[in-house]
Amino acid sequence: MTELLVVGAGVAGLTAAVAAADAGRTVTVLYKPATGGAPVTTTSYAQGGIAVVDTTDPSAEPDSIDRHLADTVAAGGPLVDRAAARSILADGPAAVARLVTWGARFDTDSAGRLRRTREGGHSVARIIHAGGDATGAEVQRALTAAARARPLITAKPARVQALLVAGDRIVGVRTDVGDEFGGAVVLATGGAGHLFASTTNPLGATGDGIALAAAAGAELRELDYVQFHPTMLYTPGARGRRPLISEAVRGEGARLIDAHGDSVTAGVHPMGDLAPRDVVARAVTDAMQRTGSPCVYLDARTVPDVAQRFPTVTQAVRAAGLDPASDLIPVTPGAHYLCGGVVTDLTGATSVPGLYAAGEVARTGLHGANRLASNSLLEALVMGQRVARAVTAPSWTTRSADRVIELDPSAADRAALQDAMTARCGVRRTVDGLSDLNALLADPAFRSVARPSFEDRALTTVASAMAAEALTRSKTPQEVVA
Repeated sequence: MTELLVVGAGVAGLTAAVAAADAGRTVTVLYKPATGGAPVTTTSYAQGGIAVVDTTDPSAEPDSIDRHLADTVAAGGPLVDRAAARSILADGPAAVARLVTWGARFDTDSAGRLRRTREGGHSVARIIHAGGDATGAEVQRALTAAARARPLITAKPARVQALLVAGDRIVGVRTDVGDEFGGAVVLATGGAGHLFASTTNPLGATGDGIALAAAAGAELRELDYVQFHPTMLYTPGARGRRPLISEAVRGEGARLIDAHGDSVTAGVHPMGDLAPRDVVARAVTDAMQRTGSPCVYLDARTVPDVAQRFPTVTQAVRAAGLDPASDLIPVTPGAHYLCGGVVTDLTGATSVPGLYAAGEVARTGLHGANRLASNSLLEALVMGQRVARAVTAPSWTTRSADRVIELDPSAADRAALQDAMTARCGVRRTVDGLSDLNALLADPAFRSVARPSFEDRALTTVASAMAAEALTRSKTPQEVVA
């Protein structure tokens, strides 16, 4: 039996797996397969980079953990757990250094120093990147290669559908191809972008881990804080995953303008187009409502060598029949990242014995109400390595379970659920809208899809938890509804 059972093969899951294998532990990684059998991960789509402090580079802007923490708190507000955030940010440089030893290659200048750019909410340029705007793809490549090179790691395509319990402890999972047991179970299943009609997330981001953890009694917190990325490529009539236009494009000088050619963020925030994402997403939404246009525009025509600096963005824009070097790019907010989730301590442990969580599925306290750009890959690296350390002690082992934890069997039609969530739990929310949403989600007639898939059951479970928390928070005067 494996000592560490990891559900998910993105940055958090594979980091935990590789670190645990390096410590001599046997690991099984279960991943949701896409067409062709490759893992479905949000990591692969991450463009911008990794926010990490470097005080050793004399050519870089002066930076410190304190400054990074201040930017994180400014973006995430009072819900940021300062002690947890400081701890994670302080471990960032070592976590990135370890990733480099595992084979990750980041962009460097002619002197071999890491190139750094600035993104929204950051007071200095501290974002390292790879392939211009293909950082996630490089991180995924490096970790996948590292995992394949370690005999102690076994990877299997499987769709997890239930948790297995012995006594009061999670000891394994039930999948579509059989049961798997482990000394500890790590949920690294990512977020739930497909709760909404449009998202930057791949199709597999359906909140599976959050729903299962909730069914097991794990604590959830700040689930209602969804980060909507302000610049998702707008395509008329499109639904589901859409390409992201990296925030780093604005970091290099691109500007947001409305349908009349006016600045979207003028007078909204001192940092303008590089304000924190929640601020910019609301400004974009307000500009669309003000002009009656279904989108705003990103003007990247003044960005030097835009095609070379941002090849991923350029490819996506050209696929839509436009060229960022000569055309305005139509953009709109899209569901991007969950700031909350399954509550963990700083080792990744949840409130349920034997169950850990890392990455977007988890709530460590780093993000608060709004994630600072490029803190996500950093958190996943740090917490993945910490989970591996936490389970290197002798583990609970069993090959049997006395109880199976499954999700509520009911589910809503996915398109109807997405439309309801987008309209009432999106960038702008009201108490009346959230009240209507909660009533709708509780209506058996709405949750009456015949033979629903596990993913649709997970989405409906997470939607109900999110809407309930959003309504409770909206009625609390000191909290601001998104």
